[in-house]
Amino acid sequence: MMNLSRVRYEKADHVARITLNRPEVLNAMDLRMHEELGEIWDDFEADDAMRVALLAGEGTRAFSVGQDLKELAARERAGLAAPSTFGSRGKPGWPRLTERFDLTKPVVAKVRGHALGGGFELALACDIVVASEDARFALPEAALGLIAGAGGVFRLTRQLPWKTAMGHLLTGRPMGAVRAYELGLVNEVVPPGDLDGCAETWVADLVRSAPLSVRAIKEAATRSAGLSLEEAFAAGYPWEQRRMHSADAVEGPRAFAEKREPKWQGR
Repeated sequence: MMNLSRVRYEKADHVARITLNRPEVLNAMDLRMHEELGEIWDDFEADDAMRVALLAGEGTRAFSVGQDLKELAARERAGLAAPSTFGSRGKPGWPRLTERFDLTKPVVAKVRGHALGGGFELALACDIVVASEDARFALPEAALGLIAGAGGVFRLTRQLPWKTAMGHLLTGRPMGAVRAYELGLVNEVVPPGDLDGCAETWVADLVRSAPLSVRAIKEAATRSAGLSLEEAFAAGYPWEQRRMHSADAVEGPRAFAEKREPKWQGR
């Protein structure tokens, strides 16, 4: 059993529900939270019964405002904080979600309120993002003498037009949920009261899909992102090899022909 004090972790019906649970500090991420998240991501990845993760923040004010800067300042005063740059290698919780490049299970972010700094970077690392109308996204590191080192610099410039991304990175200007949707960073924006239902709809659709197909698609999309089209077709994808030779690859067409719901085995 995990000893969790910063994150709530629940598993049922093929879904891992992960909730950042420090609402009193807007779900700021301290070192202990990163340790707990590292254990959780390890467990989620290893548990074949878990097909989808739903990541959220406790409360209505914030998904997460990112790094716990009060903890960082205290560690710097005590001489315990080493200079930091890109990535989390050597830090608690490594590899964090933002660096789990081989994670082929889908992660859905449910964002309400502030998603700032590392909180925004968490959302950028997810596969699907649903947000309430009151959500706000920003990377304010430049105004703090810091850098968006959990992938914000790299992912925002890949997921947005260059000048749009640079404008937000260099100034820390926030964007609302509707603007994030218009730019393609968010899949759906709904009133706050509809956010839970919206997220559950996406989760249900993912659980209903063939688990090996979902993993093969995510793997292929991720690994081919930096390849030419010709290279992408020629590359090897281990999860696609598993899907291609699986019982599920036979079950799907058979269930369609027999006009019944498929029974996925994940093998």
